[in-house]
Amino acid sequence: MTAGLVQHWLESGLLEMPLPASGHTAERWQRLAKLAEEDIPAARIAEAHVDAVAILDELGGKPPEPRQLWGVWAAEASDAVLAATGIAGDEYLLNGTKVWCSGAGFCTNALVTARLPEGGRGLFAVTLTDTGVKPLPSTWWNPGMAGSDTRSVQFNNVHAILVGRPGQYLTRPGFWHGAIGVAACWLGGARRVADPLYRCAGSESADAYALAHLGAVDAALAAGDAMLAGTAAQIDADPFDRSGTAQLLARRVRAVVEHAADEAITRTGRALGPGPLCQDGRHAQRVADLSIYIRQSHAERDLAEIGRLVGRPGR
Repeated sequence: MTAGLVQHWLESGLLEMPLPASGHTAERWQRLAKLAEEDIPAARIAEAHVDAVAILDELGGKPPEPRQLWGVWAAEASDAVLAATGIAGDEYLLNGTKVWCSGAGFCTNALVTARLPEGGRGLFAVTLTDTGVKPLPSTWWNPGMAGSDTRSVQFNNVHAILVGRPGQYLTRPGFWHGAIGVAACWLGGARRVADPLYRCAGSESADAYALAHLGAVDAALAAGDAMLAGTAAQIDADPFDRSGTAQLLARRVRAVVEHAADEAITRTGRALGPGPLCQDGRHAQRVADLSIYIRQSHAERDLAEIGRLVGRPGR
């Protein structure tokens, strides 16, 4: 279902979005949120594709061709290493294993990070139909985000093209702009998870407790909306991050939206009990999906980074 829906979005032009920091960042994030309201795992794949488009534009890579669906596979693990060996110029061969590859079975192309011979990391464009690319059997047991087809992928002498300079993937301003795109999807998913609570509160049977839970959820969602809108304006006004605030802005938005998602999940469940989770399959799936998706946050570690950024001298 996820692959088919994302393909439909791709072919219908829904994934042709304004680039971040282009003057229309708010529209980009609003459209990502709308996709997540429709389907959370599909939006996660769509967000990676539009992020890949933005990365290729920012780093001077070849833009995607029509009908190509791109992933961004940048997770690292100490026990799974992907190594790059130079051939000539910007051409390399990739060997090893890449973890946490969403869309492993249906993306056509991907941007992947790999270790360079000198020890740094580069970002590489690969074609996933290469015979050396092999998605490994799934080890995913949770029903949440199962539709994203996130698996480890093995690379055996896979031809790859270096995109940008070594290390530039992490140091460019757009890295943090892309991190906020993920939060936009979280917010769209949170809105949809809260739907049963909004419907209940509008009925005659709603009690003061349900209304209080709804008030808390609505305030948290509104805060997420406001953070996305305000941050979009700041990014559009400073597209190259000359102020050096992109990381702080991104971490703040993600923290506020993660809180909104937590509120939507927890308070909808507390207000309505087990009924929707047990008798409404779509709602139960959305709760499972969003619960896993927001774990792309690093929780208190991310909050500690905000504290470090605002607490440093000179602020």
